[in-house]
Amino acid sequence: MKPVIIVQARMTSTRLPGKVLMDLAGRSVLAHTLARCAATPGIDAVCCAVPEGESHDAVAAEARRAGAVIFRGSEHDVLDRYWKAALTLDAEVVMRVTSDCPLTDPSVCGRVLQLVTKGGADYACNNMPPSWPHGLDCEAFTMAALDRAAHEASVPYQREHVTPWLRGDPTLRKANLAGPGGWAAEQRWTLDFPEDLDFFRALFAQLPLLPAMPSTDEILAVLRARPDIGTLNARYQNVSRPTMPAAVKGIP
Repeated sequence: MKPVIIVQARMTSTRLPGKVLMDLAGRSVLAHTLARCAATPGIDAVCCAVPEGESHDAVAAEARRAGAVIFRGSEHDVLDRYWKAALTLDAEVVMRVTSDCPLTDPSVCGRVLQLVTKGGADYACNNMPPSWPHGLDCEAFTMAALDRAAHEASVPYQREHVTPWLRGDPTLRKANLAGPGGWAAEQRWTLDFPEDLDFFRALFAQLPLLPAMPSTDEILAVLRARPDIGTLNARYQNVSRPTMPAAVKGIP
């Protein structure tokens, strides 16, 4: 199997425009995310799927500097953008990561990926239900499943958010990588609001810089020692958490 990670990124975020190019410890948020994706074991390539149009050119240029393969496609039909990027890369398995998660964990991504490449799932993730810090969310699926979604998903929400059709289709074999839960699952490690950026800058000041990539456990240890950092974006703790259909179960 040829697994690839596709990271969606754009300039026109509704809540915080230009967030993926904001500086975080001397690099862009996007550069941190792509570097961690590239460290995922078993990955053949990392692609940044950027919308067409001049307003997004700076995002494509930054992703190229970070070493990612660039694909340009529809801004609003993100499912179509993923599908065509995967076709261009001759992918057999696709992992989806969003560009506003600079603490994406290569080890967690690798374990989710193996649920597809070795475990026989058509679709796998680590948030059914959420049990990892929000910002470590990742999904992997076969090219055959993505092809079906690209042709059968008809609701705008399904096209914009890439995987709702996959999560909801009862014929696909699904798996979930459970996390530590509890306090860890309450952490917010994603960038949507200015307070999230304040959180990341305070946290990264306590972490070794790239090429070092502290693990989830190491980051949680820092936050346990410095609870004041977690208060910076705590009021957004439950915002933008991925939701999953209640009927979705793991592979028996």
